[in-house]
Amino acid sequence: MTDSGRPDPVGRQRHTRPRAPRADALRNRRRLVDAARHLFTAADQPVALEAVARSAGVGIGTLYRHFATREELVEAVYTAELDDVTDSADELLEQLPPEQALRAWILNYAHFISAKRGMLGTLRDGWASGRIATPATRQRITSTLAKLLTAGASTGSFRTDIDPEDLTVMLLGIFTFTAAGPEEHRRDRLVDLAMDALRPR
Repeated sequence: MTDSGRPDPVGRQRHTRPRAPRADALRNRRRLVDAARHLFTAADQPVALEAVARSAGVGIGTLYRHFATREELVEAVYTAELDDVTDSADELLEQLPPEQALRAWILNYAHFISAKRGMLGTLRDGWASGRIATPATRQRITSTLAKLLTAGASTGSFRTDIDPEDLTVMLLGIFTFTAAGPEEHRRDRLVDLAMDALRPR
């Protein structure tokens, strides 16, 4: 307050917004997420956080400043990959005819599924406990497929009576059956069969 009893304008300015993260902090966070994505994709078992920090070129203390728990890091990686796979549909539709765009997107989705092997246990435990928010993955995948199917139907490449949810279930079945096992070699053939089922008779 001033001597006149009016609010002090300087005092009002003391309530500022939270300071934005520094550029080097944002850069370290991106490096940690990128390193974790690479290591989680390549591994069949949980990856040590020390290995993530080492791969990102930072200390373990820096990792914990950004991600206090393994669940937080896994959630960040999962969110980044889900954003990538859903956002890629628009770019593919700009570059390719709808049928080619859909097949390319399906392969992106296959990679997204296979990349979960090194963090699947943490994801499941985190979703079950509530430490990781349950994602609307299936809805987002189905919405993306609907966009691709609509584009193909408008050019006559795809049937007009396809339920996007049916295609989501079909692809989940294919990728679950062929994930990193003796049936992995069947994936591309099964995707070709799925694509054939979408074409007008």
